[in-house]
Amino acid sequence: MANLDQLYDAVVRGDDDVARDITTQALADGVDALTLIDQYMSPAMAEVGRRFEACEYFVPELLLSARAMKAGLELVRPVLAARGAEPAGRVAIGTVEGDLHDIGKKLVSAMLEGAGFQVVDLGVNVKPEAFVEAVREKDVNVLCMSALLTTTMLAMRRAIEALDEAGLRDRVKILVGGAPVTPQFAAEIGADASGENAVEAVAATRKVLGLADA
Repeated sequence: MANLDQLYDAVVRGDDDVARDITTQALADGVDALTLIDQYMSPAMAEVGRRFEACEYFVPELLLSARAMKAGLELVRPVLAARGAEPAGRVAIGTVEGDLHDIGKKLVSAMLEGAGFQVVDLGVNVKPEAFVEAVREKDVNVLCMSALLTTTMLAMRRAIEALDEAGLRDRVKILVGGAPVTPQFAAEIGADASGENAVEAVAATRKVLGLADA
């Protein structure tokens, strides 16, 4: 029988090999896939987020934990899909046009997945039209846009304007983030919320969707 506490520890430590092995064994033992996420993986990522906010963990530790989380999720997702389980929400995320920075986006993606969201990663240098297509074609209810450069921040405004022109703005909640992005800027361009880091992004996503404990 798999020791499920080791799954929690593996995600917190960022050990993807152990996370994969324990998840494999747990599923073979008949442990419910949602139990693995709700009672072990998600709490582990919440602890990682707490340590990050407390400056006990930094970006390298977050990346390792995110990789461990993904190792387990890759095994769990097919089981959940087969039984028709619904995610907490569907999120499309991308770094805006003109910006090639990827680390922050990956961290937010990992934290969102750890919180039970299905994430569609659109990559970097994402044009406004690609954000519009994601909303139209991917059935997402949250759109996250990232920018690390002040020179690319205005691409967020262009993407929101493109959604307006396509008649899709009311279909999604929009979150923006990145080092130069402020709550004031988010409000000015018509975004629903902003997040300074990956932990805040998860909290903001839950809040705009009206989920419990947001």
